[in-house]
Amino acid sequence: MSLTRQRFRELIGLAEPEVALVSRRAEPAGDHVVEHLVLQLGEVAVRGILTRPTDPAGRLPAILYGHSHGGGYAIGARELLDGREYLVDPLGPAFARAGYVTLCIDMPVFGERATVSESAATKALLWHGQSLFGQMLSDHAAALTYLCSRDDVDPARIGAFGISMGCVLSYWLAAMDERIAAVAHLCCFADFRTMIELGAHDGHGIYLTVPGLLREADGGSIAALVAPRPQLVCIGEADSLTPPSAVARAWAELEPAYDGAGALLQLVSEPGIGHRETPRMREATLAFFATHLAGA
Repeated sequence: MSLTRQRFRELIGLAEPEVALVSRRAEPAGDHVVEHLVLQLGEVAVRGILTRPTDPAGRLPAILYGHSHGGGYAIGARELLDGREYLVDPLGPAFARAGYVTLCIDMPVFGERATVSESAATKALLWHGQSLFGQMLSDHAAALTYLCSRDDVDPARIGAFGISMGCVLSYWLAAMDERIAAVAHLCCFADFRTMIELGAHDGHGIYLTVPGLLREADGGSIAALVAPRPQLVCIGEADSLTPPSAVARAWAELEPAYDGAGALLQLVSEPGIGHRETPRMREATLAFFATHLAGA
């Protein structure tokens, strides 16, 4: 039986919390504006950082940004403004200059939510039959709901973007939530069964452990749920988190979902490149969103 969107939600345990805006402070940042937000997600107050053009004209396309891991527990949503060592430069300002409203929130155990370790949070949730990544995806979905509610955002033109942990946040949420119109993800698309066979799976944080998932789903079949919405996949061929054989197996499961609509599925595969964004990936990402969001 093929994986369905509803079954994938059940496997993840997606439970989007109620979301409400608690506070919003805007500050000019040269050629764009930065908004510092506090969002109430259920019982938890969560920091959000948003970038946007200075003088928006009507409703704009938007991007839900999933921040990465990289052991930077103190960083979280600040990645949107400060970047990371494996990014070409910070994407919040770049997306604002290109005409997008972009939102990033602190994931559990990151940023201002780094009050408990990833290990402790994961173990506690596993005891309750849940996963930390399920909680992350539920909060990410709530951030998407907030983004859809803004009067400067066109809810029909919202994309998702992320690198590393943010990559998986982005394409897994897009697989479950059709409000995401297009998704671009970098440096974490692979088949986890193959990763285990290669002994490469331990490079991932424990946050990504979803009990029982591989009995019914894997990277390629999950990404296939995004079809026929546009999808850009970027990988480095020397990245230990995307070994070529694991990418090939995932791609073989993904590509048939776009049969007859191959132009909506793009792959940027960089020989000799490790776990990082390249200028070619950046160019492809901006062109992808320009075609499928800004030009929609």
